[in-house]
Amino acid sequence: MERTAVNPVNWSVEMGFNQGELVSGHTRTLYCSGQTAMDGEGKPRHEGDMAAQLALSLDNVEAVLGEAGMSLANLVRINVYTTDVDLLFQHYGVLASRLGAAQAAPSTTMLGVTRLAIPGQMVELEGTAVA
Repeated sequence: MERTAVNPVNWSVEMGFNQGELVSGHTRTLYCSGQTAMDGEGKPRHEGDMAAQLALSLDNVEAVLGEAGMSLANLVRINVYTTDVDLLFQHYGVLASRLGAAQAAPSTTMLGVTRLAIPGQMVELEGTAVA
């Protein structure tokens, strides 16, 4: 088995984690760290805007996938963590439409949490992809 760090941005390395871990063997599996509405410099964006946070979080998942030569179509699992389940459901179409456009229907878990690591963040997406 071979593991390769996948980091389309570098700020996370300074915090002690990779954006993704590419594991190669008979197939390639990417374990994607939780992605939030952070820009390329690690600054939180869209405070108070669930739809925008969800869209940017998914953009960040796509960036990690793309760096590993994958796309949303390769997702086999996505975990959704949110500080407001009811509000997330109002904007869930942001996620569902992009996954649908990629013809992806990964297994999914949604969890309501008290807070996320970065204050002001309302949603975090964690994925596993296989190619």
